[in-house]
Amino acid sequence: VQLQASGGGLVQTGGSLRLSCAASGRSSSGYLMGWFRQAPGKDREFVANINRRGDYTYYVDSVKGRFTISRDNAKNTVYLQMNSLKLEDTAVYYCAADRGAAPSRQIKDYDYWGQGTLVTVSS
Repeated sequence: VQLQASGGGLVQTGGSLRLSCAASGRSSSGYLMGWFRQAPGKDREFVANINRRGDYTYYVDSVKGRFTISRDNAKNTVYLQMNSLKLEDTAVYYCAADRGAAPSRQIKDYDYWGQGTLVTVSS
């Protein structure tokens, strides 16, 4: 499966963005999906994940209550709605697909990665 992330951009603190991750090649409904991010000079970190049906989600503490992951399997697309953005949310955001059985927060468990989309939050 090929993944294409989009929707990044420049936004002020407190603003919102919605990232999209479009899958092609195979249906995304067969994969667990996750969003990760990598800030300048830092390691890539887990942000959120969602199971195949879309009825289970998990978030890193720093984004709980602000970010929402969702999926539309009919459109082969996963979304990350980001509200109340903070300066520390600035990063390249990556979507990833996992063929495994259970949702994971580990980078090593994801089999396919998108190219990343840059989110810059300014004051």
